[in-house]
Amino acid sequence: MMHPYRFSPADAENARTHIDPVFLNTPQYINDGLSQALGSTVVTKVETLNPIRCFKGRGADLLVRRAAPGAPLVCASAGNFGQAMAYCCQKRQLPLTVFASTQANSFKVERMMALGATVVRAGHDFDDAKSLARQYANDNELRFVEDSLDLETLVGAATIGLELLAFQPMPDVVLIPVGNGALFNGIARVMKAVHHSIQMVAIQAKGAPAMIDSWRQNVAVSYDTVNTIADGIAVRVPVPQALQDMKGLVDRALLVEEESILEGMRLIHQHGGIVVEPSGAVGVAALLENRELFRGQTVVTILCGGNLTSEQQRTWLC
Repeated sequence: MMHPYRFSPADAENARTHIDPVFLNTPQYINDGLSQALGSTVVTKVETLNPIRCFKGRGADLLVRRAAPGAPLVCASAGNFGQAMAYCCQKRQLPLTVFASTQANSFKVERMMALGATVVRAGHDFDDAKSLARQYANDNELRFVEDSLDLETLVGAATIGLELLAFQPMPDVVLIPVGNGALFNGIARVMKAVHHSIQMVAIQAKGAPAMIDSWRQNVAVSYDTVNTIADGIAVRVPVPQALQDMKGLVDRALLVEEESILEGMRLIHQHGGIVVEPSGAVGVAALLENRELFRGQTVVTILCGGNLTSEQQRTWLC
């Protein structure tokens, strides 16, 4: 029996006629330097060259377009989804409250505020902040927007997959960072529907493996803490619907070391002139740790975000 996916490739095709073009048709090209360094034909899909420096504007723009006019929204974010929501809400004059943890990246928090969001710093980590945000929305009878549960977040990410399907040569493998799962589930849904042979590889940091451990064990696995510099994918409590959405889409799942993430960031900066945050470098980290697995293949890596503080840039990229 075929798995009942929540959206179709046609939904993604329709979405890209509505999403703000500033987020669409991002650069995708073979990076010769990375290819030589890693032993594969490495295609970089660059999602950092837009007003919020990450891919999440695609889904947020679609969601906010469909939201009730003037109705306040509430969400939680490690920073990038909050920036996306703030940018899109400001454009359409919707009030937005974002809950971010007390540990959240200061640059991302400042950007959310600059884009007009009310930011509440609460909770020790992202999942704590999300729980508090949901409670706040319930108490005040406001709409709580949840990345990877609200369908627009998947459909928006799926437009990346549509763009990759137009790339030649056709990729053998796509390496996709996994946080709450919207990026993976969106891209993999449309690419698998057209070319089932393309290998979809889910990647997390070893210090925050909840989604991959859940997929491997076929049951939701949560943790009390996470320990990774990749704050954008540092999820310790999976969204149950996201685990359902992953079924039938994952060909392989990899967990990567912190040292590899840092080396990946430096290689991307060296060979592409691109600043990526740790979450955006896990694909290259996976290539570093698994050279023989991918040797000689055409491999796409999604550079999903590039929001770093000045101190992080100095510390991690020099």
